[in-house]
This record gives sequence, structure tokens and C-alpha cells, in this order.
Amino acid sequence: MRKLYGTAAVAVFLALAAGTADAGFCGAARQCWPGRCSAQENCCTVMRTCQQVVYEQQQVTCYRTAYEPVCEQQTVNCVRYVPETRYRECNYTVAKPVWETKTRETTYTVARPVWEDRVRQETYTVCRPVTENRVRTETYTVCRPVWETQTRTENYTVCKPVTETRYRTCTYTVAKPVWETQTRTCTYTVAKPVYETRQQQYTCTVWRQVQEQQEREVCYTVCRPVPYTQTVQVCSGRWETRCQTDPCNPCCVRQCRVWVPEVTQRQVECVRYVPETVVQKVPYTVCRMVPEQRTETRNYQVCRMEYEQKTREVPYQVCRMEYEQKTQQIPYQVCRMEYEQKTREVSFQVCRMVTEQKTREVPYQVCRMEYEQKTREIPYKVCRMEYEQKVQQVPYQVCRMEYEQKTQQVPYTVMVPQQYQQTVNVTRYVSKQVPYTVTRCVPRVVETQVPVKVCCPTVSSCCQ
Repeated sequence: MRKLYGTAAVAVFLALAAGTADAGFCGAARQCWPGRCSAQENCCTVMRTCQQVVYEQQQVTCYRTAYEPVCEQQTVNCVRYVPETRYRECNYTVAKPVWETKTRETTYTVARPVWEDRVRQETYTVCRPVTENRVRTETYTVCRPVWETQTRTENYTVCKPVTETRYRTCTYTVAKPVWETQTRTCTYTVAKPVYETRQQQYTCTVWRQVQEQQEREVCYTVCRPVPYTQTVQVCSGRWETRCQTDPCNPCCVRQCRVWVPEVTQRQVECVRYVPETVVQKVPYTVCRMVPEQRTETRNYQVCRMEYEQKTREVPYQVCRMEYEQKTQQIPYQVCRMEYEQKTREVSFQVCRMVTEQKTREVPYQVCRMEYEQKTREIPYKVCRMEYEQKVQQVPYQVCRMEYEQKTQQVPYTVMVPQQYQQTVNVTRYVSKQVPYTVTRCVPRVVETQVPVKVCCPTVSSCCQ
């Protein structure tokens, strides 16, 4: 429209310019050129009509097309994926340790002291007094006992128990779980949306993978040393000093050392190994899908779902048991008797008779001693060690693994499409004519009287 107005205004302006040029040359068809006029000129002022273009402002009402948004309620069929938990049965093998108590025969030697009663023949002299009654002065002899302490060297044997710690080798089997990561191919359906663009605001669900650290308990067996106290019998003895009456002199009492055997009990510290089950927590990673709601405002798209089968590699862990033979040194104690020869100084008392001559005049009795040889049996005890082989039933524990097949319900999540209807606001644009006012400049030709001085020669009438 503006281009059309501009073209018309230029055409009018060119026409007026041409007329003005003609009017400048006196408005005649012939022009009076200065070269053609003579020196004698007749000048006069003439009123000529001239055209002038004047632009006037004019208000014009125009119409333009405007688009007004109109919101309408529309029901749209949508698809959302709902997670559904399903279960599948997984078979796995559990190795359960079973402890069995068995016994084995252990032969050991016991040194047992055996006391034997023996009798030895001993010859001794008995001094028997014979008394005669006389009355006279006589010299008599008095025997006065004199005790002397003497020492002698005596050899004796000491039986000393010696405890030795020995080791025996025990072989046992340890089951160690080894976790292997394997993969399996899972087929799943992917719904690929195909959209047609419209203006809308919608909410979509996005599944985001989240990894979580969890723990499970793993059991293994450890042998723990447990100290305990055992009572052991020890053969020992002591020397005792006893008093004996001299048969020659009843008034004389002498001391003798006698060996008295004793059996004592002693506490011995021992160690045994007790199997103990230890529970350890092992971390592992679990992946799960978390739905996330997102709201976006964009061009409205009508969605239709195209289903496509895809495969993916899913890792999982398999536990297998590795059996390892181990050897352990188990200490045990053996008691043996060592015989040791020792020497000691034994003190004893010897009684000797000191004869003393005396004279007295009194009735007296003469005592003469008659010596008589006698034999007697003296009992004594002899200790000898008897070694006896004994068999002992020693309990021990054997661990064997029992494998048991178990079935576990393993949950997994499947995305199930669900149809639902949703009411959305759809914006539709309606066209309408909207008036508006435009101010434009309209050219108008105005005629005015302009005084023009015209000079014409006298002879020729070129300006008429």
C-alpha cells in the first residue's frame, strides 16, 4: 500500500515540474533564447499561473489480521509406564559346614611307681647281763655311753618327671567362597515415542538408575586357642627323722632318717583349639530404577508408541567354594621319668661305751656280760618304676561341607505400559480483522499567480 502511494506522488511531482518549466519560459510553446534576441529588448512583468505540490496529512483507517489465542479443553490418550515387581526362582548351592566328632586311639606310656616289701637278714649281738650277789670290796667297771655324731656319704636315686612338648601335624580342609561376576543377556521392550508437534504442557516420567551399597553376611571358621588347667599326679617323697630304741640299752634312743614316698597333684596349664564361626559383612552393589517426574512446556505432541525389542548384558554374581588343604601343628605334652643319681651327707649318732674303774665296799652284784649272736629280719621297701602302655581315646572334630540346593525368589522390575486419558489445554489461534489508523501525506496541486519579468526584443515579437 505504501509503495503504491509513493509511486503516485512521484508521478504528480514530475508532471508539475514539467509545467513549471514551461511557465518559466513565458508559458508559450516557443521559447525566447537569449541568443536569438537582439540588443533592443522590451522587459515587462507578467503574472503567470504556476502549479505547486502541497502535501496534506490525511487519517486513513486500515485493517490488519490479528490472531487471538483460544484455550480449549481436549482429552488426550496417553501412555505411562508403571513398574511391576515380578519374581523368578533362582537355584543356588549353599555349602554348610558340618562338624563331626571322631575319636582316635593315642598310645602313651605311664611310669607307675611300685613299692615292694622285702626282708633282709641282719645279725646283731645281744649283751645279756648275769648278776652275782657278793659282799666285798671290789673294783667294778662302769660302762658309760658316749654319743658321737658322725657323717656318711649316701647315694640315692631321684625319679624326676620331665614334661616335653611335642607337635603333631594335622591336615584340615578350608572352604573359601569365591565370588565371580558373570553376565546374562536379558531381552526387554523399549517403547519409542513418535510425536506430532502441538503446543502443550505435560508431565513425563524418567527412570534413572541408582546404585546402592548393601551388605551380606559371610561365615567362616577360625580355630581359637582356649587355655585350661589339668591336674597331674607327681611322685615325690620326703625324709623323716624317727626315734628308735637301742636294744642293747633300753635307755638309749637314737634317731634315724626314713624316706616316706608321697604322691602329689599339680596343676598344669594346657591349650586346646576350639573352632569358632566368625560372621563377616561383605559389601555389594545393587542397581535399581527410580522414577522421576519432570514437567516440561513445549509444543504439544501427540505420541504414539513404537515397541522395539532390545537386549542388554546384566551382570550377576555367582559364589563357588574353593577348597584348600591346610596343615596345622598341634602341640601335646609327653611326660617321661628321668632317674638321677645324687649324693648326700647323712648325719648319724654312734654310741660307744666308755669303761670306768671304781672301788667300793658294799654288797654288790657283779654283772658280767654274756654276748649272744642273734639274727632278725628287717622289712624294708624298694621302689621301682613300672612302665605301662595305655591307650586313650582322644576326641577330635572333622569339618565336612554339605551342599544343599536352595531356591530363592528374586524380584525384578518390569515396566508395564498403561493407557490413561488426560485433559489438556489446547491453544488455538483465531484470526480477525483489527482496525488501526494511519496518517499519510496526500499530494495536492495548488495554482498560484507568480509575477514573471519577461524581456522581449522590440522588432520581433518573440515574447508574445
